[in-house]
Amino acid sequence: MISTKLKVLTVGALIVAAAGCSVMRGQQTTGAYLDDTNITASIKSAYAADQTVAATAISVETLNGTVQLSGFAKSQAEKDRAAAIARQTKGVVAVKNDIVVRP
Repeated sequence: MISTKLKVLTVGALIVAAAGCSVMRGQQTTGAYLDDTNITASIKSAYAADQTVAATAISVETLNGTVQLSGFAKSQAEKDRAAAIARQTKGVVAVKNDIVVRP
């Protein structure tokens, strides 16, 4: 009797764990989550390499290939450059640029 309950609990836990791993942050698959993570990392890396974009002042989030930029830029040119870098990144479907220009 105890072993049957243990088996049921174990199977239930495995089902919950498997479901939790396959759907993260609204993506349909683990692959989509990994793709979004790679997009975000690529954009942040490009910001760090670019001398006109303050990488630490701009936040990057990606969901299903749509990138949302937020944070602060020192000029409109910096804001525009951050969006351009994001758009040029492989896998990006759309860019929402919510960066605020603050001199």
